[in-house]
Amino acid sequence: MAISRSTWPPVPANSTDSDRTWTSRRWCIRRSRSRHSSSACRSKPPKASRSSSNWKTLSRLCGASPRSPSQARKGAMRSRSRCVSFATSSERCRGFPRCGPASVPVPEVLIVAGEASGDLHGAALADRLRVIRPDLILTGVGGSRMESAGVRLLERTTGIIGFVEVLRHIPAHWRLLRRLRARFASGEVGLAVLIDYGGFNLRVAAAARAVGVPVLYYITPQVWASRAGRLKTMARVITRAAVILPFEEALLRAHGVDATFVGHPLLDRATDLPSKAEARRRLGMREDGEILALFPGSRAQEIRLHTADFVAVARELERRRPGLRVVVGVAPTVSIDPAEFPFQLLRAPAFDLLRAADVALCKSGTTTLEAAIAGCPCAVVYRTNAMTYEIVKRLVRITHIGLVNIVVGREVVPEFVQAAFQPIPVADALEPLFDPASPARATMLAGLADVRAQLGEPGASERVAQMVAGMIR
Repeated sequence: MAISRSTWPPVPANSTDSDRTWTSRRWCIRRSRSRHSSSACRSKPPKASRSSSNWKTLSRLCGASPRSPSQARKGAMRSRSRCVSFATSSERCRGFPRCGPASVPVPEVLIVAGEASGDLHGAALADRLRVIRPDLILTGVGGSRMESAGVRLLERTTGIIGFVEVLRHIPAHWRLLRRLRARFASGEVGLAVLIDYGGFNLRVAAAARAVGVPVLYYITPQVWASRAGRLKTMARVITRAAVILPFEEALLRAHGVDATFVGHPLLDRATDLPSKAEARRRLGMREDGEILALFPGSRAQEIRLHTADFVAVARELERRRPGLRVVVGVAPTVSIDPAEFPFQLLRAPAFDLLRAADVALCKSGTTTLEAAIAGCPCAVVYRTNAMTYEIVKRLVRITHIGLVNIVVGREVVPEFVQAAFQPIPVADALEPLFDPASPARATMLAGLADVRAQLGEPGASERVAQMVAGMIR
C-alpha cells in the first residue's frame, strides 16, 4: 500500500517529545527545521494588541524572533509548509501555526528474498511480525508466500544460480537494485531484512547502509564454503546477522560480524510431523507399498539439467523393485512438463511427501535438511552448467556439498555430483534403503538424527522477529 502521513497513527496529546518515535530521517529533518514555529505553539498564544510591547511579548512566548505582527503573520504562512502537523491538522493556523499533536510515521521493514526457500522463510518471519509488531508496514521483494503473509511486494523474483546463468539476468538485477536504492533514499524504510541470496543481497546491504538504514541479514552467504573474502564486506555493511547453522556464529563473530545463531527455520514447520500412514492419507496414497520421492529442484534451470537422470534412476529402481510408486515433489515456483516427468506430480508440503516416502532422491539444497528432519533416507545429487562447475571447483573449499553432510562434518548420505551423477550408481545406493531391516538404512537414520540435533530448537522465526523489533527505529 502507498505510504502517506494520513495513515500514520496520531501520538497521544499528553505525550512528550521523548515519547515520540521518529523512524524517517526526512521527517526528522523537517521537524527540526520547523521546531521554532511549531514546538512552542502547542497551546494557543494569548491574544495580543498591536502595541509594540504586546507583540514583542507574544514573540518571546512563542519562541520566535521579535517581529512586527504583519511580519509574524507572513512568516506563519510561509512556515505552514514546514509544520510537521499542519497537513493533518483539522484547523488552519492564524498568525502562527496552531499545531496539534505531531503524527508519527509507521515504521517500514523491507524484506528481500531472492529464491523459493527465502520466500518461505520470509513468509514465516512476516507472520510472526504481524503478531508482535502489528504496527509495522511490511514491503519487500519475494514470491507468493510472502505476499500471502501480508508483505506488499515491490517486485516478484525467482532465484537463479550459477555464474553463466546469472549473466542473462544482470540487467534485471541492476534495475531492481536501483529501485531499492531509491526506496532506501526516500527515508521511509526503517530496517532492511535480507534473506540468503548473497550475490545480490550484499549489494542491497551496501545500498541500505550508505543512507543509514540498518541491515539484518537472515541466512547469511555460505562463506565457509567459498568466497571467504566476503567476510570483510559483511562486517562493513551488515548491522546484525541471524545465522541458521551452528558453526556460523563463531566464524562470523571472529571476522567482526555481530552474528546470532537462531536455529534453523525448517524446524518451525516440523513441530507436528505426521506418521507415514497419516502422510499417505493426506496425499491420497495407499498405505501399503514402497514409495520413491523425487525432488529435482526449485529453479527452472536445475530441473532442466536434472530431469533425464532423475527419470533414469526412477526407471531403474522400478525395474528392480516391481510395484514401486514414484512421485515428484514440485516446488510452487516452477512448472514441470508431465511428458518429461512421467510420474505423479505433487505440489504438496515437502515434509508430508518425505514422511510418506520410503526413500528420496534429492537435489542438493534445503530439501536434504528437510529429509533429515523428516527421517527419510536419501541420496544427494547435483548437476550444473559445465562452465559454472569448472569455476566452482576452483572456489569451493569444502569436501561435501550436501547440507546434511556439512552440518555434521561427515558423509551421512551419499553424494553424486556432475559426472558422478549416473543412474546405475545412484540406484545402487538407494536400493538397500528400501529394506527396513538393512544396516544401510539403520546407519543412515542414525546419522540423520545427528543432523537434526545440530539444527537447534524450533522458534527461529520468532527469534528473528524479536531481533527486528529490537532494531527498528
